[in-house]
Amino acid sequence: MITAEHLTKRYGGRTAVDDLSFTVRPGTVTGFLGPNGAGKSTTMRMLVGLDTPTRGGATIAGRPYAAHPAPLTEVGALLEARSVHPGRTAHHHLMALALTHGIPRARVTHLLELTGLTEVAHRRVKGFSLGMGQRLGIAAALLGDPGVLILDEPVNGLDPEGVLWIRTLLKSLAAEGRTVLVSSHLMSEMALTAEHLIIIGRGRLLADTTVEQFVRQSGAGSVKVVTPEAGTLVRLLSAPGVEITTGTPDTPDTLHVHGTDAGHIGRTAAAHGIPLLELTPQAASLEQAFMDLTRDSVEFATPRTPAGAAA
Repeated sequence: MITAEHLTKRYGGRTAVDDLSFTVRPGTVTGFLGPNGAGKSTTMRMLVGLDTPTRGGATIAGRPYAAHPAPLTEVGALLEARSVHPGRTAHHHLMALALTHGIPRARVTHLLELTGLTEVAHRRVKGFSLGMGQRLGIAAALLGDPGVLILDEPVNGLDPEGVLWIRTLLKSLAAEGRTVLVSSHLMSEMALTAEHLIIIGRGRLLADTTVEQFVRQSGAGSVKVVTPEAGTLVRLLSAPGVEITTGTPDTPDTLHVHGTDAGHIGRTAAAHGIPLLELTPQAASLEQAFMDLTRDSVEFATPRTPAGAAA
């Protein structure tokens, strides 16, 4: 289990993490999400003792990271996959780590096989691709067979096969009862991998909930409506908080309505004799829900392209 209590980190006049408290429990993959600059990496560094909190603290398996006598066997961390001496081979890098904890050579061999690095085990790391470097970082995190894993952007640089591999691996590790905390900017991947979410913005906690609850309660879903009287229905449904997207020139009868439900749309159409060819609630995606929640917490906002403007 990972516990953070009132974690705060200031750099001069800037607060990177602001009174952040959460618990990551075993047996599930917990996604750690937030926009760029939200404080995710700083928080992870504080969890493993690389940064000292200005206030508050964190424990892993009941004690601070530095208090574990053999930390590799308790906590596996991937915070920066490229932080490896470039002149070492993958095999020598893992062996050097293993020797600090009395981990047998057979474990190194097993992890090279598990991460698909056996054929390049004796190549210098400086020649590794980004994806190969990620695999080596994951192998190092798993070296001590730890009960807790903290992984920052583990799918970065992996090809589709590698992404599927790490997704399956993380789920299997959680199923064994391990605590798995993983950050990613890939919302589609988090939707497939994580069961629980901790979302932060500008260093503060925004959500601590399951993926299912977060998406369901976000209100980011829409209703697809197909009607030959789309213009009339748009006028009737227009109200504060209701957003309606009209179809393309090829689908002029199609509307996507946000901010009200299918029941209200159906009753409105029936009351005015408007035929509906389709009335289908569209579930929100994790990406939609995340964007809505963090809209005011984005450090570098990308300007929206006006409707109809050339790309």
